[in-house]
Amino acid sequence: MNIVLKIGEQAISSAELYPLLGQYRLLPQLAKEIIIDQAIASITCSQEESTLAKQKFYQKQQIADETQLKVWLDHHGMTPEQFEELTVRDLKIEKFKQLTWADKLDPYFVKCKGQLDQVVYSLIRSKDAGVAQELYFRIQEGENTFSELARQYSQGSEAQTGGLLGPVELKIPHPKIAQILAASRPGQLSPPTQVGDWWVILRLEKYMSAQLDDNTRQRLLNELFQSWLMAQLKENVTFSPSEPSPEEGKFSIE
Repeated sequence: MNIVLKIGEQAISSAELYPLLGQYRLLPQLAKEIIIDQAIASITCSQEESTLAKQKFYQKQQIADETQLKVWLDHHGMTPEQFEELTVRDLKIEKFKQLTWADKLDPYFVKCKGQLDQVVYSLIRSKDAGVAQELYFRIQEGENTFSELARQYSQGSEAQTGGLLGPVELKIPHPKIAQILAASRPGQLSPPTQVGDWWVILRLEKYMSAQLDDNTRQRLLNELFQSWLMAQLKENVTFSPSEPSPEEGKFSIE
């Protein structure tokens, strides 16, 4: 029997490994990694890039010498050749992202910018429509501040901050709340609106338009990469579990 893994007294053969990967839901992740390796197979790195990537990997994994490297390799069941490939893998993935999607970032940003814009807003919520209406008029007439009434009457965790929330991206709040905020001017008080079981009073405090800076570029690249990866997994991967024989279905115990 070809034993490929031992855990205590349990010896696992190559025939038993596939069912275990399926049982522990590891097959999709394995497939993703193989898809990535196929995609980056033609990506090359200069000697300087490889050396720098290796140095960063050593620092991240806290590998200071050959002894620590051997311990790390043994712990991960990896050969030195596999390790060399691993040290430049992230760099190759980033190069693949740039080559594939860098020229698509501008239109993609325009498409999703509305969800990336951030807002700071104040919120009071109540399950009583009459109470919400009264609070709205009291704020509108200047009888009380929004913060005072939020602390006293709002029925959510926002009461602790005087109703103030954010900054958050517009995709975070309830879609109806996001729609009101997107159409508001800073300082504008919105009348009570029913959102689910709640009646909410909103005031936009600050609107921050998203910018296509380096951080946003990297985030969008990652999103496009993950969308591509999930599509590849769905379209090109087939899992074919087979029924093991009675002997194959047993773990070997030594």
